[in-house]
Amino acid sequence: MLKILFSPSEGKYSGGKDIPQELFGAKNARKEILTAYREIVLSEDEEAIKKLFGLKKFSECAPYRVDIFNAPLMYAIERYKGVAYDYLKYQEQESTTQAYLREHTIIFSNLYGPLRGGDAIANYKVKQGNSIRGIVPEKFYKDRFSYQLDLYLQDKEILDLRAGYYDKFYKVTKPYTTLKFLKNGKTVSHWAKAYRGIVLREIAKAGIDSLDAFNTLEIEGLNVHEIKKTKNKTEIVYNIVE
Repeated sequence: MLKILFSPSEGKYSGGKDIPQELFGAKNARKEILTAYREIVLSEDEEAIKKLFGLKKFSECAPYRVDIFNAPLMYAIERYKGVAYDYLKYQEQESTTQAYLREHTIIFSNLYGPLRGGDAIANYKVKQGNSIRGIVPEKFYKDRFSYQLDLYLQDKEILDLRAGYYDKFYKVTKPYTTLKFLKNGKTVSHWAKAYRGIVLREIAKAGIDSLDAFNTLEIEGLNVHEIKKTKNKTEIVYNIVE
């Protein structure tokens, strides 16, 4: 089975109607960091709240000042909005494609850590790189979840579509594949998010279940330029064509 590692997004949709469930990983493994987050957002400390969220105006914080233990829930794969998710277009996909995304995707959240795409989470906001009452999310989750992820992924194939920052949450220890995008011979950065979303969308629509099958998938606007292999990493370099 193929598992796709994916990044979250700063933007999120509010609301939700999914039912509570056990999230990926050991029960209560997130309790410490989620409790610390809840205490901050429900406090009256405006400066601490703005700093945590990375917002300048306290009025902008209102959508995120919710009790995450008693808030509306939404699948992680549909909670996020941003460039990658705009191109993924989860809501526009057929039910089988949506089911694939919920099952095959692992998203690395700045609050919740590693999540299956189908894990139901509350609306939240943590500016990338911020700590939560002294808890550094990437270290917290790397320490507590690396072994669990190793076990979960031991018999899976891995396509890592995360932005580099999220390597801090989990370092893949087995063979895996990642992607790089070139335009006019130069590496793209911002638009790499868009193409990660496009690639994930096309994988899900095709129901790709192995790296061999992925390697035969034709994606409009992308041509394979070269394939590089170093240690346990295979990097597929794409040219963006118009």
